[in-house]
Amino acid sequence: MPFTITSKGQVTIPKNIRERLNVLPNDQVDFVQEKGRVFLVAVKTLKGFRGTVSAKGKGDFGKERSRAKLAVARRVLEEMK
Repeated sequence: MPFTITSKGQVTIPKNIRERLNVLPNDQVDFVQEKGRVFLVAVKTLKGFRGTVSAKGKGDFGKERSRAKLAVARRVLEEMK
């Protein structure tokens, strides 16, 4: 089924395609060219995953950052042995 492009170069993404890509208003998509074809790809950012994991209270960001740095340092030291 063909779709009409507006004078501004816009086209409506059919509902079944939006649902298949799991895109909502204000989400981002990208167009990827490959072997003479163009694909519409949903762009997922870290911001899009916000709220997918429940948090119990507010964490101490500084403490968590220090823990992560220490874990990386330990791993590097182990790899150097």
